[in-house]
Amino acid sequence: MIQFIAFIPFLLMSIVFITHMRKEPRGMITGVLFLTYLITIGATALFSLFYYSELLQRTDFLYHLVIIGGIIFIIAVALFPFILIITYFIQGILILKKEGLRLNNVLSLAFSIALVIYIFVWPLIMPLSSANIYEKPLVLVANIIYEILSFIFIYLLFLMAMYCVSAILNLIHIGKAKNLDYIIVLGSGIKGTRVTPLLASRIDKGIELLNYNPNAKLILSGGMGPGEDIPEGVAMADYAKQKGVSEEKIIIEDKSKNTYENLLFSSKLMDKENPKIALVTTSYHIFRALVFAKKLNIPCIGYGSKTKWYFTLNALIREYIGYLSISYRFHMLVILFYTITMLLLTLFDYLNKTGAINLKDFLHI
Repeated sequence: MIQFIAFIPFLLMSIVFITHMRKEPRGMITGVLFLTYLITIGATALFSLFYYSELLQRTDFLYHLVIIGGIIFIIAVALFPFILIITYFIQGILILKKEGLRLNNVLSLAFSIALVIYIFVWPLIMPLSSANIYEKPLVLVANIIYEILSFIFIYLLFLMAMYCVSAILNLIHIGKAKNLDYIIVLGSGIKGTRVTPLLASRIDKGIELLNYNPNAKLILSGGMGPGEDIPEGVAMADYAKQKGVSEEKIIIEDKSKNTYENLLFSSKLMDKENPKIALVTTSYHIFRALVFAKKLNIPCIGYGSKTKWYFTLNALIREYIGYLSISYRFHMLVILFYTITMLLLTLFDYLNKTGAINLKDFLHI
């Protein structure tokens, strides 16, 4: 009986996660729910291993399989920080060589360096523990700063992980998209009158979806920016026509200046009630675009076009920063709450150790 009770959290979490994915996956809660789901699966698996441990020991193959699996998991967890640092460092160097030294192109390299400093360098140079910490003001201040920065770093790293997981889950679709009414392709910069390879890949993805949905309309969205001779929407339409898309299938939106306006202005060009909409942009950009669509009450699913891996990693950090700018007030409150709480606890500990207050008397009161 107990083994069936242990599976109840797993079953409940399965229902919650699947329902959420079907109803509204466009949010960071998607990543949090997925992490909770994985933890539930892990806890259920561990319980099963302990419950059936005697059976496993009698079955050599299963026993050794579990041992090997556990060792691989531990090694993977231990190596993950190193793999992350090396990956971002190499890709950071690569994007600088390919794309040149610009602020947007140093994000991957800066991220890898920040990880090295936090994980390896700072603990070595900062005296983070002392028996008489309150007698050494510099050590105390260093500890407080390290505690606050550690929380901020870990908190932002956790949010980034949830952002990436949520973005990936929003790109996963079972089967082909059918019965779409509109396919919105978001613009990006063009050169003169010609679309760039990055923008061309977005349009190609939109055309691919259009081929599966012959009754749909292709909305090509983008205004005219600096260095552009025509609006992006017009250049995108010219490219789509060259690819064989008939003019009556195309709707041009040529006034927008950013992602928010792309979606807002495109939605005003739709004349069907309760339309089924697909949103197409580069893979690293799709989640933030979906979040904007959710804020605008535009029901849609997202499809990402491919781009170079080194560019994706760097752009993903930029997109994450862009996402934080949408909800920065909440995250500032979380950090402020932690900082105030930590300072109050430090003050309380100082007063207790110096005899200014008596902990036992305080708790008794």
